[in-house]
Amino acid sequence: MMSVVMKAVLAFTMICCGSFFIVDLNQSPSHVQASEEKELLIPEKPLELTIKLKRVYIDGEESEETLTETIWALEDFWAKYEKWRLVDMSEDYLVFEKKVNDISPLSKMNGYFGITEDGTLSIFNGKPEESDIIQSFFQIDVKKLESKQHQELLQGIPVKSKKDFDKVVETMKKYEVKKEL
Repeated sequence: MMSVVMKAVLAFTMICCGSFFIVDLNQSPSHVQASEEKELLIPEKPLELTIKLKRVYIDGEESEETLTETIWALEDFWAKYEKWRLVDMSEDYLVFEKKVNDISPLSKMNGYFGITEDGTLSIFNGKPEESDIIQSFFQIDVKKLESKQHQELLQGIPVKSKKDFDKVVETMKKYEVKKEL
């Protein structure tokens, strides 16, 4: 007997390929017969799948949301997630991932650029001197920084938007320590 996920993937493949079959989803794929009428058997009951949605933000933060989907029409289901990439699946769940061209909600609320003791540009969850690192970027030659820039990084530069994020990373790139090969 085929798993629910395998039934969904088989049906999705048939839809994507433009091949429609009358299918008894409880039989193995070798029993699938092409139909002259090109119809798809509508299931008597909906599929229930656990879906994990993983968002990856430009600041390195990731968020994950888990939900249960009741699927009556696979075409509608796949259309709903067309902007997502299927990255994993098992008997119990599907995992979709999306790269988000923005900073994470955590960084918007409480993110601060700062530097670690070794001079690595990082985003902290809160002020640099008292918080955990969310994401590290590259090491800065702190001797080349203006004293004002160095002081701002020690105190923390708030990251409230993607524009702020891009501006700080671009400015600090000039001071990146280049690693010799």
